Amino acid sequence: MIQQYLGISPDKLIKAGWETLYMVGFSLIIGSIVGFFIAIVLWLTRKGGLKENPLLYTILNGFINIIRSTPFIILLVCVMPFTKIIVGTRAAIVPLVIYTAPFLARLLETSLLEVGGGIIEAAQSMGATTFQIIVHFVLPEAFASVILALTTGTIALIGATAMAGYIGGGGIGNIALTYGYQTFNFPLMFATVFILIAFVWIIQSLGNRLSQKRRTHQ
Repeated sequence: MIQQYLGISPDKLIKAGWETLYMVGFSLIIGSIVGFFIAIVLWLTRKGGLKENPLLYTILNGFINIIRSTPFIILLVCVMPFTKIIVGTRAAIVPLVIYTAPFLARLLETSLLEVGGGIIEAAQSMGATTFQIIVHFVLPEAFASVILALTTGTIALIGATAMAGYIGGGGIGNIALTYGYQTFNFPLMFATVFILIAFVWIIQSLGNRLSQKRRTHQ
């Protein structure tokens, strides 16, 4: 019945769903690691930061602004040769990471900046090192905001994976483009949109709940 209505077998939809989850999960892990590192460096080297460095901050800040201002579909095309060098195929993981890491870095930097200066001063008065201040004071205090930042980044990443279907990256986006848009199969297009909305709703609800739970225990 599903195949008759959508013009595609349920197996292909399920496979596309798993491909989307794989792309989101893998890209999110790598992007979060890189984004965390960049965010911490930005937080440390900003004006008034613990390791103020205007030159390094300006370079990183400019890099983030350039990537974030580039539409993802254009970024896909631009990094395609670079992707082939790394993985030998037109895999979507590389452009997704390049897109996600700076985006998460900016969100995570904002989360770190929400931590009050009084907490940092208290840590310094106790003789804490820069590493200890970050790990034992700043990150625990900003954790609830970090959860929401990662939630927002994950949702943006889901939208990016949908566009990754343009280069044959697989997933729901590829199904919508190949079997939906190109064949004017509107029921299938609506079905893929519904699946993506379900993903977003689940992730946003989970992120909100975890963040709220963290705030109530602080």
